[in-house]
Amino acid sequence: MADVVLQQRLDGHADIEVRSAGTGDWHVGGPMDERAAATLSRHGYDPSRHRAQQVGADWPDRFDLILAMDEANLADLGGRTDRVRLFRDFDPAGTGEVPDPYYGGEEGFEEVLAMVERTATVLATGLVGELRDQ
Repeated sequence: MADVVLQQRLDGHADIEVRSAGTGDWHVGGPMDERAAATLSRHGYDPSRHRAQQVGADWPDRFDLILAMDEANLADLGGRTDRVRLFRDFDPAGTGEVPDPYYGGEEGFEEVLAMVERTATVLATGLVGELRDQ
């Protein structure tokens, strides 16, 4: 969900690359969860292009910023550094993990989308601002 929302927030900024990936390989090549896609669609996003991929070993050197959704993923990525952070470190409403709505109901996907939207807005504004300052 974060990939789709952040991509939309950064539309028109081809100099910023956004990638979404898991730390495991169990869903590689597949579309996102149907409930996540339905939630995005209800809110005007197009989730159809998203396909799961796995974080590459070269990502910490290749990307300026890698965002983990939870502490387990953060640990899989080698822990917090200047370049590896939790997504909600940028959430104006608070920090912590993005909860996994997979085992809950529709309201969990709505809650996660709200977190993602406000955080993606802050991230996009900051990233675009950094480019202007360079």
